[in-house]
Amino acid sequence: MMHLVWVLIGLIKMDMKMKSTAIAVTNGFLGSDYGKTTHGLIRGSERFKLVAVIDDDYAGRDAGEVLDGNYRGIPVYGMLDQLMDSLDIIPDYAVIGIATEGGKLPESWLPLLIEIVSRGISLVAGTHFLLTSYPELVEAAQKSGAELIDIRKPKPVQDLHFFSGKIYEIDTPRIAVLGTDCAVGKRTTCRMIMDECRSRGITAEMIYTGQTGWMQGYPHGFILDATPNDFVSGELERAIVECAQECDPDLILVEGQSALRNPTGPCGSELMLSGNIKHVVLQYPVFREYIENVERPEFQMPLIQDEIKLIEMYGAAAIGVCLNGAGGSREALIIQQEKIQKELDIPVIRPLEEGVEALIPEIRNVLP
Repeated sequence: MMHLVWVLIGLIKMDMKMKSTAIAVTNGFLGSDYGKTTHGLIRGSERFKLVAVIDDDYAGRDAGEVLDGNYRGIPVYGMLDQLMDSLDIIPDYAVIGIATEGGKLPESWLPLLIEIVSRGISLVAGTHFLLTSYPELVEAAQKSGAELIDIRKPKPVQDLHFFSGKIYEIDTPRIAVLGTDCAVGKRTTCRMIMDECRSRGITAEMIYTGQTGWMQGYPHGFILDATPNDFVSGELERAIVECAQECDPDLILVEGQSALRNPTGPCGSELMLSGNIKHVVLQYPVFREYIENVERPEFQMPLIQDEIKLIEMYGAAAIGVCLNGAGGSREALIIQQEKIQKELDIPVIRPLEEGVEALIPEIRNVLP
């Protein structure tokens, strides 16, 4: 019986010069916020070349067109057989392309995942419910030689780092892209800022803090919600320090998680403190009434001015606001942008429509 390789974070070795081919499984979630793992792969990855998506609700369309109206040559199929018959290659990996509440893997997906693994295609998941906890998947992988890769499987405690204070010895400027809520586009904006900086001669690196960032292939970071709380600050510090020492960039960007005061995950404050971050770009879902999954009167979406004041209380400064326009029309978003801009003296932009060029003067002010 062939040996099944169970891979831990940090032990996975992939050739970063030659991307591994991958398909994403979304099964009805491609067009929703829950499909954000696939959205990240569609927008770009240094680890995987996304060649197709399985999602019966959007079969026959292009994944990029579903995401943002831009064709990217990534077809969507309703069934695995259709996908395999259409591709001229066997993909190296299939990625569980969703990020649901609590990181749950839908039980109804199991037959499809078993079929994928039985074809020798290795499976990658960022869910809390580990692939290796399903005996049927393990058996199928053992027979085919495929790997089951659980990137949210916690690292052994001996491999984790406790906060040491080394972060205060790093002079590299750092900007965190934080949000007023979950699923508002923090990672996407962070990548856009990195690319814009690089195009202008500013060497920028990004610290990933979630499973999608790992899948996109950033070399430095950690998966925050797979890390015991005692070690979150130390793992963030380690990632930033290693990035500064190994890459010596002009700028380090830190991907935010959850929000500053979302009760399901107030991670923004922790990132500012533990990363000794003094500058923030704030992502704001302008049409969202309540904090995600907490629709109670006391958890209405906070005002952007209040969030900026909170950032200042942590000794940092907001240098830009990026608007997420989900739930409203383009015209209504522009009206909100103009209204907020009159109240703030920092750039207020629509990154998916305008890009992030307007942030560059503010970023240059952060650099030595």
